[in-house]
Amino acid sequence: VQLAESGGGLVQAGGSLRLSCAASGRTGSSYAMGWFRQAPGKEREFVARIAWNSGITYYANSVKGRFTISRDSAKNTVYLQFYSLKPEDTAVYYCAAQSVASGTWDYWGQGTQVTVSS
Repeated sequence: VQLAESGGGLVQAGGSLRLSCAASGRTGSSYAMGWFRQAPGKEREFVARIAWNSGITYYANSVKGRFTISRDSAKNTVYLQFYSLKPEDTAVYYCAAQSVASGTWDYWGQGTQVTVSS
């Protein structure tokens, strides 16, 4: 499975942005998809997750109500839509694929930078 993120950039606080993650290889029902982020000097943290088949989503409390994860199965692409961005959302955002069988996050993209200016 290969994952490629795009859509990062610089945005003002309160603004919106959408990240994309194009998946290739064996995805589908064997994997759930998610987003993580890593801010400078901090550990990588979970942001959101979506099941490919059911579309059931799960969010970190810090982004609930401001971020939306979605997927387009026909395009094999997962999205992360940001609303009401805050400077503390500044981070490198990573797309990842989680094995449904083991629960481990097996595949990662290269990351895309999101910078929110105050």
